[in-house]
Amino acid sequence: MEKLPKSLQLKLQQRKEANALRTLTEAHGLVDFSSNDYLGFSQSDEIFQQSHQYLLSANMVSNGATGSRLISGNHALYKDTEAFIAKFHSSPSALVFNSGYDANVGFFSSVPQKDDVVLYDEYIHASIRDGLRLSNAKSFKFRHNDPCHIENLIGRHKRGEAEVYIVTESVFSMDGDSPDFEKFLAVAEKYNCRLVIDEAHALGVFGNKGEGLIQQMRYEDRVFARIMTFGKGLGCHGAAVLGPNGLREYLLNFARSFIYTTALPPHSLAVIYTAYQYLEKNRKAQNQLKQNIAFFAKEINRLDLAKLFIPSDSAIHCAIVSGNDKVKNIAQSLQQAGYNVKPILSPTIPQGQERLRFCLHSYTKHQEITQVLTKLRELLHL
Repeated sequence: MEKLPKSLQLKLQQRKEANALRTLTEAHGLVDFSSNDYLGFSQSDEIFQQSHQYLLSANMVSNGATGSRLISGNHALYKDTEAFIAKFHSSPSALVFNSGYDANVGFFSSVPQKDDVVLYDEYIHASIRDGLRLSNAKSFKFRHNDPCHIENLIGRHKRGEAEVYIVTESVFSMDGDSPDFEKFLAVAEKYNCRLVIDEAHALGVFGNKGEGLIQQMRYEDRVFARIMTFGKGLGCHGAAVLGPNGLREYLLNFARSFIYTTALPPHSLAVIYTAYQYLEKNRKAQNQLKQNIAFFAKEINRLDLAKLFIPSDSAIHCAIVSGNDKVKNIAQSLQQAGYNVKPILSPTIPQGQERLRFCLHSYTKHQEITQVLTKLRELLHL
């Protein structure tokens, strides 16, 4: 049986006609403006070697975890890694998941209960939306970064003793912007709501040691839970949910994406642990990234491109170029010129909000920033 069902063929055809069909590509020899490896940790020979040495020192010679953490996969490296992560993030506890997707699906499918209400930003990550689809709680989206709309929704939907969870990101992956957390916390505390923050794109970028935006602002004690993802600034794989000890105990009992999956192998935990230690002790990459972010902002102003870009202090900078065809063509031209800039298409983001996404890194050269932005200005005929 070789042919796809007609319904699947039709959906693929619709994607092709909208010029929105996803395909796998490889970037060879292009200047990196697309990866989430903000600090270059995924390429670090020092982290690679130290992780290997850590495994040898711990006498851990194993290619796999052999089972879920509740069966046979809870090897010794988990205890040390989770303890280090919790201390690093000033959190009572940390529970490691296999990925940011698993962490969000596990948390949001199990924590909000049947009579609870979840209010989430309209631009929230797909993994959170998927978790909410599996939840028995009621969920409603609020306008992007709009605390007034949250307050309105609380008045309409909060009932009795039911919990209300307010869910947002500290840095949005498709915009690079951040909420006004003082206003969010004021609303949450006024109505006794629980604030949950996905910090995937803040880890390694914000904070004195790269702890994230919430710790940089010293709000960690006012937030119910934080989700830290390691595949971006930390340059490896996995994620952790930070929060009260009771939350950790609850998740390992009820989060299905934690319970029913093979645990991460020792090598993955060794890399996570080593990368965190490296982040704590080394400021060079983070400082260089901050300089590059400031230089990028300076250049878009100098080249009169600021009107295209969503304001951002993060490593993510997005230029709105409406239309899948147009944004794909410009991205392709930038790639042909040697710069790996990716287009973000609808339906990933709303139609009319298609964009070019520039990710900055500690290893990005100022000359490369100037060159790619000059090329963008030329392609847009500005």
